[in-house]
Amino acid sequence: MPKRIFRKYLPTPERIRQTKSLSFLGEVLSDPNLWHINRRSLAGAAFIGIFSGLLPIPLQMGLAALLAVRFHCNLPLSIMLVWISNPVTYVPIFYFTYRIGAWLLGMPPHSGEGITVAWFVEQLIPLWVGSMLCAFGFGGLAYMAVKVSWRLAVIRSWNLRAHRRARAQRRDARLEAKEEKKNETNEPRGGSEPPQ
Repeated sequence: MPKRIFRKYLPTPERIRQTKSLSFLGEVLSDPNLWHINRRSLAGAAFIGIFSGLLPIPLQMGLAALLAVRFHCNLPLSIMLVWISNPVTYVPIFYFTYRIGAWLLGMPPHSGEGITVAWFVEQLIPLWVGSMLCAFGFGGLAYMAVKVSWRLAVIRSWNLRAHRRARAQRRDARLEAKEEKKNETNEPRGGSEPPQ
């Protein structure tokens, strides 16, 4: 079941509450919805984490935490997924989103010659357009991927349970048939009654 997998890797609410740097959140962290491991909570957390991670802003983890609290999604997963954008992946991710934004706006991508403050401000528009599009697009894909994979895992679990139940019923039927056959061979044959 997917729930066991997520429980194995996500930190416990107690461990998060004991973190001194998060003590200012106090009562907010006691909301059980932030720790639920179910299809709705994890799908929402996947959207929030990917969405926040693809925005070209500082404090992406803070945004993910605020959105997780606001929409009652799994807090640890939403914060963990922000790390798809990290110091190693910033340049490829934001260059990709910039190119998408420039293409959508019909702007030629800048080669980097003559970099000025005005040029930088002008390049923020395609970066933001591409980042928002990718954040919503990839966030939506992550949301659907969690929903579908969870559903498939549940269906697989149901099928395995039904298969085990059918196998147990067949085994019980065979044992009953053996027992009946054994009882038939042990019974005296009825043709003549024993003398009195």
